Amino acid sequence: METPSFNQIIQKSIIDNWDLDALTDYKGVTLQYHDVARKIEKLHIMFENSGVKKGDKIALCGRNSANWAVAFLATLTYGAVAVPILHEFTSDQVHNIVNHSEARLLFVGDVVATTIDATKMPLLEGIIYIPDYSLVVSRTDKLTYAREHLNEMFGKKYPKYFRKEHVQYYFDTNPDELALINYTSGTTGFSKGVMIPYRALWSNYDFAELVLGKTIKKGDNTISILPMAHMYGMAFEFIFEFLHGCHVFYLTRIPSPAIIAQAFADIRPAIIIAVPLIIEKIIRKRVLPKIQNNKMRLLLSMPILSKKVKEKICEQVVNAFGGKFEEVIIGGAAFNQEIEQFLHGIEFPYTVGYGATECAPIICYEDWHNFVPSSCGKAVVHMEVKINSEDPENVPGEILARGLNVMLGYYKNEEATKETLDKDGWYHTGDLGTMDAQGNVFIKGRSKNMLLGANGQNIYPEEIEDKLNSMAMVVESIVIQKEDKLIGLVYPDFDEARSMGFTSEDLEKIMEENRQQINTNLPAYCKLSAIHIHQEEFAKTPKKSIKRYLYYE
Repeated sequence: METPSFNQIIQKSIIDNWDLDALTDYKGVTLQYHDVARKIEKLHIMFENSGVKKGDKIALCGRNSANWAVAFLATLTYGAVAVPILHEFTSDQVHNIVNHSEARLLFVGDVVATTIDATKMPLLEGIIYIPDYSLVVSRTDKLTYAREHLNEMFGKKYPKYFRKEHVQYYFDTNPDELALINYTSGTTGFSKGVMIPYRALWSNYDFAELVLGKTIKKGDNTISILPMAHMYGMAFEFIFEFLHGCHVFYLTRIPSPAIIAQAFADIRPAIIIAVPLIIEKIIRKRVLPKIQNNKMRLLLSMPILSKKVKEKICEQVVNAFGGKFEEVIIGGAAFNQEIEQFLHGIEFPYTVGYGATECAPIICYEDWHNFVPSSCGKAVVHMEVKINSEDPENVPGEILARGLNVMLGYYKNEEATKETLDKDGWYHTGDLGTMDAQGNVFIKGRSKNMLLGANGQNIYPEEIEDKLNSMAMVVESIVIQKEDKLIGLVYPDFDEARSMGFTSEDLEKIMEENRQQINTNLPAYCKLSAIHIHQEEFAKTPKKSIKRYLYYE
């Protein structure tokens, strides 16, 4: 299929929405679409005069902000290749990615600016400070001159003033042209640079227009919580909204549940896109305590009253998220079953999608009206999905995906590309799943996390962890294998334990009760032989999944 030019759509959105609000740093500055256009133009002048060519790499590393978004748009519309880097990465990881991608310029946020070491990135020509685009480091006279004389050059180029008709961007004409390189969290060894072509950006945008475009209007407020350097946040909390004429708010500080809840109330977003952790925290802290009392339990058990009560509860949950959204889309990690059943029970408008950086990111989705609980939807527009198994409905197999969303491969890593993309264009996700007759996909775990039982049974630790995480005093857990025994490592709710006056012996007893209880619901080969208490939170990747390999020893 011929895909339209993606940069042309950016240009059209800026011109069509010229006087609308575009990007706001929450409790800070707002840029309208014409402000974005002016800033992009200045960055283009700076790129041009410092010798940046089409196809050169420009890296960005910093917390979400309006200026981060502008720098990203300026990179694409100039014809350069963006390299977004998660700001949670260590300075060594940032140096690695900048060097591996051969970036010529690096945009940095206020925190990153203080942690990186320019001497460890010898190929860089300059480091630019995201909050005001000033130069932190310049290694060429051309770049120094361009930045110092930027306003003067801009004034010369547009002596009257900068207007809509001056907006003329580089148009991508080849769908396979490289738009950005996104480095996966890469918990082991060196992370892989996923090469995302323009067609994948367009195709993800086209999907979002199809499923959300009718309900979300120009000028609607939306919140960006997930890092834009991650494809999920990039595609569905920024690119779609910006191209649709929405007003995006950035929570620039590290968003705690309290800040997020406040922002939902103030901004009242039209759509909520999040990882399970955020939704679970808000529900556990703000909703469940109100309804887990005896009176509520009684009302919920009476069929005539329960419908009314459920409506009331649903209203409370909806209000906790601002009260104005069409639906909540959850992705990026597995959803806790207890919370999912609760939301389904009160008919809350949520749906769970499935994707991967390698598909920029969407693979499966279903509108909340037709969504089947515990699934992650069906193959999306422009994509096909199949399960690599003789009996896809009953026997889990690897999930394979093919279509416009799929990456070109891993940057400078033929070997990894060959392992992941087969000759027929199927992307091998490394996830295991089943698919029902209607095409709904059910994820059964990561094939690389799968454990083998004593008699060769497949054990999916995530399924046991999901049950453990719903039990008394458990915050998070991982299941590991020692010889042929399964052991649960649990990080308990120490705050709650202190407030209840529990000693460490009490906690041990509670965990032993949890173990016995969970084992009654597990097949023999999945039973836990012990639960060990872990004293601190487990280390996580930027996507908030636990770095399992650290705990396998």
